Amino acid sequence: MKILLAVDGSSYTKRMLAWLTTHEEWLTSPHEYTVLTVVPPIPPHAASMFTADQLKSYYEDTAEGVFKPIRKFTAKHDLATNYVSKVGHAPEVIAKLAEKGKHDLIIMGSHGHGNLLNLITGSVATQVLARSKLPVLLVR
Repeated sequence: MKILLAVDGSSYTKRMLAWLTTHEEWLTSPHEYTVLTVVPPIPPHAASMFTADQLKSYYEDTAEGVFKPIRKFTAKHDLATNYVSKVGHAPEVIAKLAEKGKHDLIIMGSHGHGNLLNLITGSVATQVLARSKLPVLLVR
C-alpha cells in the first residue's frame, strides 16, 4: 500500500507517529511511505527582498527541520520512505500529490477542534478531506 504521511512538525504529527507505533500492521514492509511537508510561501513582496538561492535555502531548511525527527522514526522502524517537500497551500498540495503519486491512503494528524471553529477558520485536515478523492486517516 502506498501511504502519504502529511506532516508539519507539530505535536499532531508526533501523535500520528505515536499512533503508528501502536498499530504494528502499519509498520510492516509491504507499505511504501511518502512523507510530505508543505512550507507556506513567503509573500511576494517579502520574497522580493531575497535572492532565489536564499529563498530556496529557507524552504529547504524549514522542510528539513520538520523531517529530522521523522527520519529518526522511519530509520528506527526500517520503513521504506521517500521524503518530499513542497511550497504552497498545504491542503491543495497534499491532495494533488496524493492523487498524482497514486497513493492509496493519506494519514495525517489533526488538532480536533470542534465544528464551529472549523467553520470559522477551516483546518488543513478539513480542507484535505474536501479536496481528496482518497481515503484520509486522521489521528487526533
